[in-house]
Amino acid sequence: MRLEGKRALVTGGSRSIGRAIAVGLAREGADVVVNYKSQKDAADEVVKTIEGYGRRGLAIQASTDSRPDVDRMAEEADRFLGGIDILVNNAGVLKRTPFLEITEEEWDWTLNTNLKGYFMVGQAVARHMVGRGTQGNFINMSSAGQAVAAPNLTHYCVAKAGIEMLTKQMALELAPHKIRVNALAPGLIETDLNRNDIADPSFRERRMARIPLQLIGVPEDLVGAVVFLASEAESRLITGASIFIDAGQTIWGA
Repeated sequence: MRLEGKRALVTGGSRSIGRAIAVGLAREGADVVVNYKSQKDAADEVVKTIEGYGRRGLAIQASTDSRPDVDRMAEEADRFLGGIDILVNNAGVLKRTPFLEITEEEWDWTLNTNLKGYFMVGQAVARHMVGRGTQGNFINMSSAGQAVAAPNLTHYCVAKAGIEMLTKQMALELAPHKIRVNALAPGLIETDLNRNDIADPSFRERRMARIPLQLIGVPEDLVGAVVFLASEAESRLITGASIFIDAGQTIWGA
């Protein structure tokens, strides 16, 4: 129970990585607000699982690329929890499109959710924390794509590279308020976004050729690192860092 009494908000928490993180935080003693965009039933199921661990849970619908939605979500989460100690910025989108075929609309859709949304949610939650004098931790879910390029993912990788610097800037500017900010950069993790890709033998073979440990992760593989970063007792000197959980993928470089 390393996070007993802590209060967390997880965006994109209704499925895959977000679900695993929300449940993992509850298992370690935290009360958790689960943000979702459209999958209410899935979010409600996550809340039931959280409550099964004896913790408080609440599902809040909001689009993280909308400032009014973000401000409402942060207000509702802060009120329900009585303050926020942990934010996990996780909501994201992915679409594979060749560089020459990316439309302005698709570019904006990707950057607005995967980067601008992190900024807006982080800012809104930080304002509540600073207003309450609450110390805590932000964890931005990034990707190995912040460090290496990938075919047909220009907009996605650019957004993730932006998360790396956003994490450093937030860490620097929130440090006086005792709010630590770090990023996790997973490699190939099987989720709802890429399950069909991984099932394609040619895609799988190409990706596995670049993974030294020859392992494809599952969402639960990320929970330990999230709990570690959220725990003051274990990571109080870590801020502005990106931790790669990629089975060695970035060893190869580009």
